[in-house]
Amino acid sequence: MNLYLLFKSLHLISVISWMAGLLYLPRIFVYHAENSSEKKTSEIFKIMERKLFFYIMTPAMILSWIFGVILIHSIGFQQIGQTWMILKIIFVVILTLYHLYLGRILAQFKIDQNVHSHKFYRLINEIPTLLLILIVFVVVFKPLWG
Repeated sequence: MNLYLLFKSLHLISVISWMAGLLYLPRIFVYHAENSSEKKTSEIFKIMERKLFFYIMTPAMILSWIFGVILIHSIGFQQIGQTWMILKIIFVVILTLYHLYLGRILAQFKIDQNVHSHKFYRLINEIPTLLLILIVFVVVFKPLWG
C-alpha cells in the first residue's frame, strides 16, 4: 500500500470536511442574527453552531493539519522553502485564524452578545471560498513556481 496516497486521501477528506463547516457556520450565523429576538429559534441555532464547530469543524481542522504535516514529511521538509509551499502554509494559517475567529463569534452568540449584523456574516462567508481558490491554484500550479 502506498502510504503517501493514503495520507493524501485522508488530508483531502479532512480539508473537505473542514471547508464544509467553514462555509456553513457563517450561514447559520446569518440566520441566527436575523432571528436572535426569538428565544426558541436562537437556542436551536446555538445547538447547531456548537455541534458543527466542536464535533465537525475543529476535528477536521486538526486532522487536516496532522495529515498535511505527514505529507510534508513524506515529500521532505526541504519543500517548505519552496514558494508554493510557503504560500500554501500562509493561506492555511489564515484559514486557521478565521476558524478561531468563528469560535469567538460562537462564544458571543452563546451568551447572547452578538455584535454583528446578518450582512456582516454574509460578507465574511466569502473568506474561506477565496482562500480555498488560492490554495488550490497554488498547489496545482506548483511546478510553475518552483
